Amino acid sequence: MEKLRFIDLFCGIGGFRVAMDQACNENDLIPQCVFSSDIDPHCQDSYEANFGHRPTGDITKVDPKTVPNHDILFAGFPCQPFSIIGQMKGFDDTRGTLFFHIANIIKEKRPKAFVLENVKQLVGHNKGQTLKVIIKTLQDLGYYVQYTVLNALDYGLPQKRERVLIVGHREPIMFSYPSPIRPFKPLSEILEKKVDKKHIASDYIKQKRKDKHKSAYKLSIWHENKAGNICSYPYSCALRAGASYNYLLVNGERRLTPREMFRLQGFPDTYKIINNDTQARKQAGNAVPVNMVKAVILKLLPYVATTLDMTNVLREYEVEYNSK
Repeated sequence: MEKLRFIDLFCGIGGFRVAMDQACNENDLIPQCVFSSDIDPHCQDSYEANFGHRPTGDITKVDPKTVPNHDILFAGFPCQPFSIIGQMKGFDDTRGTLFFHIANIIKEKRPKAFVLENVKQLVGHNKGQTLKVIIKTLQDLGYYVQYTVLNALDYGLPQKRERVLIVGHREPIMFSYPSPIRPFKPLSEILEKKVDKKHIASDYIKQKRKDKHKSAYKLSIWHENKAGNICSYPYSCALRAGASYNYLLVNGERRLTPREMFRLQGFPDTYKIINNDTQARKQAGNAVPVNMVKAVILKLLPYVATTLDMTNVLREYEVEYNSK
């Protein structure tokens, strides 16, 4: 079994890592995370509790030369406005943004492939210019790059969560994004049978919801938008880190528990939730959907693994040469 080395930037609570571990296990590969980074100390706590090592903090203070060599780079990076967007200077246009630090590491370490994740709104941000500069920057670094918008609902999770997935590879390959995997898991397999009474909404909130809406489903998650309109589906709308406490209610009566939110994102029940409810809600809302990114990784692994033997030989030669 070959070791496949990867780094996990803006790692949060480790959604990419869980997906990578699962995908490698299905392909007789040994995943080895050689570097991770996240600035949030609560996420660092969760990551350490589940994976046994603590992520490095602020990525802007990390010298790309010190990042270990790796085969794949993962990053769920925040979307920031680019100050001189539209001039199409590629790499220079991204300076001062968090994406610049990802590009810098790619430039320095030349991984075989990368998978980047961002919110769907990146596609239309600044009339599409932000994404255009990101793609051009990665292409200028010598990578074949493509992107698409995927929905977690299409990959077995009962959550409508659309995200941009940007995939790049150093060599030309026949990569294509994964086809939808249906049906999604029913809510009955996600929701806990017994929940603490602290998750029950107040009588006022429950009555207010039911005065406005009548669901067509026996088991559903009710969603109230900012305008006060209510809808319900046999799946969840996207979890959001900064949403109101009663943003989503099961059958209009109770809030989701931390474990339910983690399940909606595809985290297995073996994943330890160590923070309080507020932090858990924030972490789940910021996480990548495990099933969705796993499907993308599975499409990349055959390409990365086929050249892994020679890559490892060259690494060993380089280490031996440098020691002399």
